[in-house]
Amino acid sequence: MPYRAPVSDFRFLFDRVVGFADVSATERFAEASPDMVEAILGEAGRMSEEVLSPLQRPGDLEPARLENGVVRTSPGFGEGYKAIAEGGWIGISASADFGGMALPMTMTTAVNEMMSGACLSLQLNPLMTQGQIEALEHHASQAIKDIYLPKLITGEWCGTMNLTEPQAGSDVGALRSKAKDNGDGTFAVTGQKIYISWGDNDFTENVCHLVLARLPDGVPGTKGISLFMVPKRIPDENGVPGKANSLKVVSLEHKMGLHGSPTAVMQFDGATGWLVGEPHGGMAAMFTMMNNARLGVGVQGIGVAEAATQHAVAYALERKQGRAGGGGTIIEHADVRRMLATMKAETFAARAIALSNAVAIDMSTATGDEAWKARAALLTPITKAYGTEVGMRVAEMGVQVHGGMGFIEETGAAQFSRDVRVTAIYEGTNGIQSMDLVARKMMDGGEAAFRLLEEIEAGAEEARGKMPKLAEPVWQAAEALREATEALVGQEMQDRFAGSVPYLNAFARVLGAHFHLRAAFQSGGEGPRMALADVYIRRLLPDYAAQLAHASVGAEGLYAMTNDDFLA
Repeated sequence: MPYRAPVSDFRFLFDRVVGFADVSATERFAEASPDMVEAILGEAGRMSEEVLSPLQRPGDLEPARLENGVVRTSPGFGEGYKAIAEGGWIGISASADFGGMALPMTMTTAVNEMMSGACLSLQLNPLMTQGQIEALEHHASQAIKDIYLPKLITGEWCGTMNLTEPQAGSDVGALRSKAKDNGDGTFAVTGQKIYISWGDNDFTENVCHLVLARLPDGVPGTKGISLFMVPKRIPDENGVPGKANSLKVVSLEHKMGLHGSPTAVMQFDGATGWLVGEPHGGMAAMFTMMNNARLGVGVQGIGVAEAATQHAVAYALERKQGRAGGGGTIIEHADVRRMLATMKAETFAARAIALSNAVAIDMSTATGDEAWKARAALLTPITKAYGTEVGMRVAEMGVQVHGGMGFIEETGAAQFSRDVRVTAIYEGTNGIQSMDLVARKMMDGGEAAFRLLEEIEAGAEEARGKMPKLAEPVWQAAEALREATEALVGQEMQDRFAGSVPYLNAFARVLGAHFHLRAAFQSGGEGPRMALADVYIRRLLPDYAAQLAHASVGAEGLYAMTNDDFLA
């Protein structure tokens, strides 16, 4: 079925649930008025429905390919990218000094979700560019900003990030790529990088690679890594791309999904590059891009969940099987309704968490308040991990709703599951996100988490009079999570890590219940939002208790088995 952008859901969440009014009330984002939001969401939604959605299947059936060193993209992708670029959707939150709209990240987050739901393979290209724009805004020299940012923001050029090497995945510090000072303000970058999303294309005039490499005096590990801008074509002083740089696409990966997105093995052979940030300070600059991408990747999962849900609902409304009353279609069966309701409830919860994360980023940007900064940092790993887990679960459930036809590629249900699977892996695996949550994000002793839990409990208290059956379980869950967090910050780090995934899952469950409860309360305790909240809180929320029980065990028993025992 054709994709429908969930514009009404975004409007409701902006206005009634995630506190976007606080963002638009700041001087920094005063232009983000209700009329502006309405226009942006409406236009982006139409583009996603009319231009990007028709590219979803062609991108899967006719993948990007490498021919004589040239990447040929899937049919229609060039036109789709042009629509994204000309609409200004790449630079929504980019600085106005270089041609961006300077609008809140919350709006970019909504637009990115719609584009992801319409065609994830293509949306991954502008997502990478958005992350590069933010990294350059924060860390690049003025000369680099002047040349690269205007072109990246208009979409004339696009950006990539080059971290991974065959021997250096999550352990970035093990990289072997090297950079040598040319003595003229440039560096010669040499090395091979793998898994480079959109490493090349045939529709932009330049591809700008941010590459991690080590200078000769760089110490081992991440502290000795520097970051370099290495363009496909070297621009002159006016920003006009000239001669080809000493880099090439060696091959494209054969992947489970995302076939329309060329994932390249890149080779740099003394390629000309420019230092971004300080020498040996590459990880700080790259993490700016990665944190941007982690929010964006969580949103990719949510976009796919939305599309998979729509696809499953349409099938369930038409497919006749068995006798369940009503119109005789499978949507009348209790188990099918359970799956569809779960899909919608999970998607709404993940979307609310992502938008709340974006609001925290915007408030931090607009006010400089450290509490907002801590809130944004806390929510980022939860958004990434939960958003992508929801994408996978919902897409898989969509296959199940289709029954045998879900396993048949022609229905398109399987593509959602194949495409979204990698989101739990790239930009830091979900296990790494969980470890980040219980370690770095708890360095404050849990203070940011406790402030958030206080808000959840206050919301439950407010809703008790109108909907006690839903408010009470949310309050109890938040209190249990508070106690678990107090215990967590007293644990040894290995115990934290062992329980980090279930702890993050529990936190996401409680957050999702909080936003569902707020949505139901803001809807007067009746109607479809009340019904959806009932599904989430009474059927899905109880999972938090099992997750916290798992998290509390820590590392006990995990090392009781020897390595040989795993082979037995």
